[in-house]
Amino acid sequence: MRDVIVVGAGAAGLAAGARLHQRGADVIVLEAAERTGGRAFTDTTSLGVPWDQGCHWLHSASVNPLRAAADELGLSYLKRGTRQARATHLGDRWADEAEREAAWRSIDAAFTAVHRAGEEGRDIAASEVMDPADPWYRLARHWMTLMSAAEPERLSTLDYAAYGDTGENYPVERGYGALVQAAAARMAPDLPVVTGCPVSLVDWSGSGVGVETPRGRLLARLAIVAVPTTVIARGGLRFAPLLPPDLAEAFEALPLGAAEKVGIRFDGDVFGVGPTSYVDTIDLRDAARRPINFVLNPFGAPMAIGQLGGDNAAGLVAAGPQAMEDFAMAALTDAFGADIRRRVTGVATTNWVSNPLIGGAYSCALPGLAPLRARLGQTLGERVMFAGEAVSPHAYSTAHGAHQTGLAAAEAALAQLTGKAA
Repeated sequence: MRDVIVVGAGAAGLAAGARLHQRGADVIVLEAAERTGGRAFTDTTSLGVPWDQGCHWLHSASVNPLRAAADELGLSYLKRGTRQARATHLGDRWADEAEREAAWRSIDAAFTAVHRAGEEGRDIAASEVMDPADPWYRLARHWMTLMSAAEPERLSTLDYAAYGDTGENYPVERGYGALVQAAAARMAPDLPVVTGCPVSLVDWSGSGVGVETPRGRLLARLAIVAVPTTVIARGGLRFAPLLPPDLAEAFEALPLGAAEKVGIRFDGDVFGVGPTSYVDTIDLRDAARRPINFVLNPFGAPMAIGQLGGDNAAGLVAAGPQAMEDFAMAALTDAFGADIRRRVTGVATTNWVSNPLIGGAYSCALPGLAPLRARLGQTLGERVMFAGEAVSPHAYSTAHGAHQTGLAAAEAALAQLTGKAA
């Protein structure tokens, strides 16, 4: 019997497993996918350059432990300034400076209103405090869905206000997913991880924990479950006995929204902008057309990465990769001309919402249910602990939040193993 089984090898599971292994515990990490990293995935093959299909920003960089890890590992990142007044294309022309400033004021006002409502203790839908009469309302909604992965109608203001953000959001040159992998390998180079090994059942009925896998039943004194909330809410991972009703309700209350990307590689610079430039697009001629924003020439690579959120992202994934490509290219050709189409050398798209092992982007609490996030911190029978971005009270939806909860779960497990638990 092992000391600990970790279920899931995303940022949380890798951190938990690495810390336990580092401290001498007999631990194994089981991952259903054929690769590790979960939503921290740097794709190095589809477009010939590394790009993050999942998490990308070192959020709250000054307090982000993965930023310190990047420094120690020599992995460079870009210290970004404000997002305000970025270039914005309006469908048939570029916005002038006054329009860019007005758009940002509207976006900022929407976020401020949502945050204020949460600070006041109001657990309501973000849409209730946004102004649909604002001329830049569609762009404000778009940014809200990018930040939360959910439409404002499904975003709790109280949960949103609990997120701690220093405003320092830095992209990692060789990929955030690569950083997550490197940080875990640095902690525990020989951490036992088994990929392609889905866990179907966590049995916590006895004095230890048993997990059912295609390799048979594995036993341990403790388990750390580090899988997305949607996997548990949909029954992709079962428990025996069943989860207590209050805990099951919490997983249901924290669904993963939709945040997807379209990566388009070109044979050279077709945009005429500097490395890692940012562009918003919104078609003022067509109110039904959803906005999309882009990172252009990231770290000098001749490509565009389109970012989609909320229902639009989910709908495009359901329609397929070609629909995602067409949507992104339509906005790019509006802004930079149809000739760029012949310069395309590769396209790649994400599909987090349709991935049965993931089920979406990152968690946000449904309106009226924000307090339920705290329930994910409980331990089942002093034998099963939970980790992952959704468990973090103030850094949810981030890789560093997941990383921190993995470390915390590992420390709690070590305390149990040594009999020092409070």
